[in-house]
Amino acid sequence: MDVHLFMRAPGLLTLLFIASTSQASNLKPFATDGCSMWIDGTIEQPNLWRHCCVAHDLDYWQGGSEAQRKKSDENIQACVKAALGPGMANYMYSNVRWGGSPYWMSTYRWGYGWDYLDGLWPRGYKLPTPEEQAQIDQWLPAAHQLILDDALKNPPFTSPTSSIRRSSTASSAASNVSPAK
Repeated sequence: MDVHLFMRAPGLLTLLFIASTSQASNLKPFATDGCSMWIDGTIEQPNLWRHCCVAHDLDYWQGGSEAQRKKSDENIQACVKAALGPGMANYMYSNVRWGGSPYWMSTYRWGYGWDYLDGLWPRGYKLPTPEEQAQIDQWLPAAHQLILDDALKNPPFTSPTSSIRRSSTASSAASNVSPAK
């Protein structure tokens, strides 16, 4: 048995640790599913507060400090309260406070745009480094475009029956039109 190998192991482990913690993390492109693990609105207005969740997702994608997360969670609470009232707003607030922890290994955790591990430990509450902020700034235009596309695809004030009503009105109007002679 080579004694020198055991003597070098702590130094090699230290170098590996330093190398793994000094690398900048890569930010994944922004993605949203609306209100993760929950509904985006009521039966009558299925996307009523989806925009609140999408804005919240933008914050959660970036991550940051514990105070920033609390502010983001208070913002979604205020947004949902304006859309529907305090009952749903308070329910959603308590669930994002519990379920959005950066220490849960989930797709909707605080800082979900970054790898879960930052070196050997969970990223947790961490302000972005200047290099990471540059990545956020680089991805923000695409994120804003995705948010706009999502809002157009999922307008907050349409009901599932409104498109049915429109198509039946159009077809009944078309049935009253006689062909040109």
